[in-house]
Amino acid sequence: MLNKINLENVLFLDIETVPETPTYGELDEVRQDLWEQKTQYRRTEGVTAEEYYENAGIWAEFGKIICISVGYFHQKGSQRQFRVTTFHGEEEKILKEFRQLLDTHYGHSKYLLCAHNGKEFDFPYIARRMIVHGIPLPEKLNLFGKKPWEVPHLDTMELWKFGDFKNYTSLKLLAHVLGIPSPKEDIDGSMVRAVYYEEGDLDRIIEYCVRDVITVAQVFLRLRNEEQLSEGEIVYV
Repeated sequence: MLNKINLENVLFLDIETVPETPTYGELDEVRQDLWEQKTQYRRTEGVTAEEYYENAGIWAEFGKIICISVGYFHQKGSQRQFRVTTFHGEEEKILKEFRQLLDTHYGHSKYLLCAHNGKEFDFPYIARRMIVHGIPLPEKLNLFGKKPWEVPHLDTMELWKFGDFKNYTSLKLLAHVLGIPSPKEDIDGSMVRAVYYEEGDLDRIIEYCVRDVITVAQVFLRLRNEEQLSEGEIVYV
């Protein structure tokens, strides 16, 4: 079934997120209280709400998107290409540009979105942040009333589960298991907040995000038992 999908109909994506403010102290009292309530059962004994705030980026209610990288396959004559680009800047601008991309080029029902753990994280996070900013949801993220088989989302983590709901496999581990060469990474997801707020190095985060999009595409190809992308086939636009 997976091999019947036209690769050119799939938009691969990854997002990077950070806490909405650099520090817990910059939240107003109401939001500090709400954060404490939100995390009270997640924090281990002795860890305060303030100390745990560095993890706030994983919740759409307390975090924000700082970049969305996307990639898509394109056949140029006999040459296969995988084109990658990134939306970055202020969150509202990112979301509006991403929505425009979906509405303009991926509105037809034949198109699908694909991410690793996208159904649990990327897709709902983007949708929630659009609602926060008053941005109308594009059809690809508006799931209300849709039957499971009508949801236009692919998830490489879900595909790897093969029905095993207990299993969580990180993108890095899955790529390693499948023998996908991984470029040298100077950061991982746990470092994004510090790189963004303390170092102010968004370009470094974008590079990390782009690498993940390429890896998701490579995993998808391996799941279809198809040839991996070469560096020469990857086009940065």
